[in-house]
Amino acid sequence: MQAAPAEGPESGTAPESGTANDAEAAGRWVKACLVADVSEDAARKVDIEGHPSVAIFKVDDQFYATADLCTHGAASLSEGFVENGIVECPFHSGTFDVKTGQALTFPCTEAIGTYRVRVEGDEILIWLDGP
Repeated sequence: MQAAPAEGPESGTAPESGTANDAEAAGRWVKACLVADVSEDAARKVDIEGHPSVAIFKVDDQFYATADLCTHGAASLSEGFVENGIVECPFHSGTFDVKTGQALTFPCTEAIGTYRVRVEGDEILIWLDGP
C-alpha cells in the first residue's frame, strides 16, 4: 500500500534541512491512524489535538487525506458516500475529489484542503504545516 502525494491549499512540504527550530516551524509528520483502520472507498475521521479534523481515504490501494469539514456546510465528509475517489457530502450531496480536494458538483464550489500522506509500517502519517 502506498500513500499518494496531496495537492491543494493544506498540502505541506517536508523540511529538507536546517535546525530543529526550522523543522518545527515548517511542520511535522503526525500519526493519523493505522492502515487497517481505513477501508477501500471509505473514510476514517481523525482528530488531532490543536488541528481541524481530517478525513483519511483509501482509493485504489493508496491513501489520501483531506479536511473533514465540507466547505459548503458544517458536514463531516468522513460520513459521506465514497466511490472511485469521490466523496459526497452527507448534507447537500455536493462532491469532492479526495486526491486533489477539488469541488466537483454544486452546491460545493470551494475546494477542501488536502494533506501529504505517507505510510510507515502499519501507520498512516500526515504532514501538518506549522508548529
